[in-house]
Amino acid sequence: QVQLVESGGGLVQAGGSLRLSCAASGRTFSTYAMGWFRQAPGKEREIVAAISWNGGTTYYADSVKGRFTISRDNVKNTVYLQMNSLKPEDTAVYYCAVAYGYSRTYKSARYNYWGQGTQITDSS
Repeated sequence: QVQLVESGGGLVQAGGSLRLSCAASGRTFSTYAMGWFRQAPGKEREIVAAISWNGGTTYYADSVKGRFTISRDNVKNTVYLQMNSLKPEDTAVYYCAVAYGYSRTYKSARYNYWGQGTQITDSS
């Protein structure tokens, strides 16, 4: 049984930084793409960033390019999202996900295991 557990969310002022972590367990993790998604109140879930199985390829939504960095540690079975220069519009629940069956993808429909999410809220 696959389990993804996010951590690192919380309150943050505009311009601040946070680092999210997502620990995976239960199945092979290292050969599949991982991603971070978010859902703001009243909006659809959107992809934020994705990373290929070996970290060699990354994808970012235009809204976070230059501010967020996705990375992974396959030994620790963990994927990270470093978020800098946070904006009020970054407020959302952030989810990590695994695209089992795909070594590299940013297509949301291919992500088939999801964490429970962690809330990030602007405190400005």
